[in-house]
Amino acid sequence: MIFFLALIPATMLTIAGYAVIYLANRSEGGLKAFGKYLGFWAFTLAALVLLGSFLCAARCGGHMHGMMMHGYAGDMPPWHPPLPEAGPQDAPVPPAAAPPSGLVPPK
Repeated sequence: MIFFLALIPATMLTIAGYAVIYLANRSEGGLKAFGKYLGFWAFTLAALVLLGSFLCAARCGGHMHGMMMHGYAGDMPPWHPPLPEAGPQDAPVPPAAAPPSGLVPPK
């Protein structure tokens, strides 16, 4: 399936490569050489797209949803660390300490 989806951009890159090479043959000087290199680069990218789709299809091993995690959720580690244990809810709050005698608190 991934191979058929990769055919669309590969076909577009191939057509663009042919168009660039055709236009480069009609130009002169430096644009002619640049157009030829650009056209061959489009062909190279199209080949890489197809190669990548072959590798992806081979890696999936024939499974339609090989890259998704259907049925493997129990094997994955938890996303968040466990929450700390809750302490006693009605713990007394210690009273505020009084300043030592003779010292005046700042204003």
